[in-house]
Amino acid sequence: MSGALSKRRGAVAVLLVCMTLGLALAFVLARVAHAPWLNAVLLVVPATLVYAIGTGFSAFYLCRAYPLNARAPAAIAGVMGVAALFAGLLWATLLQFMNSVSLLTEVRWLGVSLSQSLLALFFCLGVLLYCLAGAVHYVLLEFVRAKTAEQRGLEAQLMAQEAQLRMLRTQIDPHFLFNSLNSISALTSINAAGARQMTLQLASFFRQSLSLEAHKKITVKQELVLIRHFLAIEQVRFGERLQVAEDIDEAALACLLPPMLIQPLVENAVKHGVCGLTDGGLIHIEARRAGSLLHIAVRNPVDTDQGPSRGNGVGLENVRQRLASAYGHEASVHWARRDGHFEVMLSMPAQTGDTEEE
Repeated sequence: MSGALSKRRGAVAVLLVCMTLGLALAFVLARVAHAPWLNAVLLVVPATLVYAIGTGFSAFYLCRAYPLNARAPAAIAGVMGVAALFAGLLWATLLQFMNSVSLLTEVRWLGVSLSQSLLALFFCLGVLLYCLAGAVHYVLLEFVRAKTAEQRGLEAQLMAQEAQLRMLRTQIDPHFLFNSLNSISALTSINAAGARQMTLQLASFFRQSLSLEAHKKITVKQELVLIRHFLAIEQVRFGERLQVAEDIDEAALACLLPPMLIQPLVENAVKHGVCGLTDGGLIHIEARRAGSLLHIAVRNPVDTDQGPSRGNGVGLENVRQRLASAYGHEASVHWARRDGHFEVMLSMPAQTGDTEEE
């Protein structure tokens, strides 16, 4: 009740309902008691408004004090029954008192001949209306409780999703860091300039990657900058054995995706592809936008003499879980090995900064 009255629309709605109820009861009283219409209206409408406001607040606080999920049904029924009987008695008493005062004024357009049967009728009606008000308040309280529980559930789900994203981010293979440090150590004695360049690229890579938050998205352009830092590090190690080709659609550069989503795929291409080939190979990175979808593919050569896979699939599973957490069933990841190449294909909604603000 107080929640409804705290808003203008709620207060107007309650007032209209009470006025309608009062006019309907006045019409019934005028027909039953053969009283003038004006007399019945002046008696019943004010009494109904007073009764509605009093019982409304009373039922609200009783429902709050005796919630359905915390009290025994018998206790609730007993308290609400006693309150309903008391409310019906007060309404009948109020009508009789107001009618007596009106009759004492001896004004022709005031007062109605109220019989005991009419007072008993108003008493019963008051009991029923109080029970109805209690039922309505219980429904509203349960609705609010359900909405609150749903909101808390969504907040918990978002927190769990964010924790999962952070966990998945920590699973990104750090082997290239150890390999890079070993390469730097080896290069310091034979190629000091190369070691220095590798150190700078490594610092740039981690400076940018550590600044990315797992629960936010970055553009494809930003992800490519990170990948180029990584590939620059690896090219110091592999030299001409590592070749890179990019086929990037201009429309795809502004699309958003989870940070460091493509980087593990490129890392796998180096680790399980180029690294196992004596002559190295070409890593092909493709990104294009097709309407409402963003398609990304990473393709690398593999050694055909080896088994189907040298890795354990952690990187691919990581990418799959991150896509599922970020987009649900709207995203997909597929990979295949054919014609001496291994290819990973991602598909996700093509979101931009403008579409997310909407």
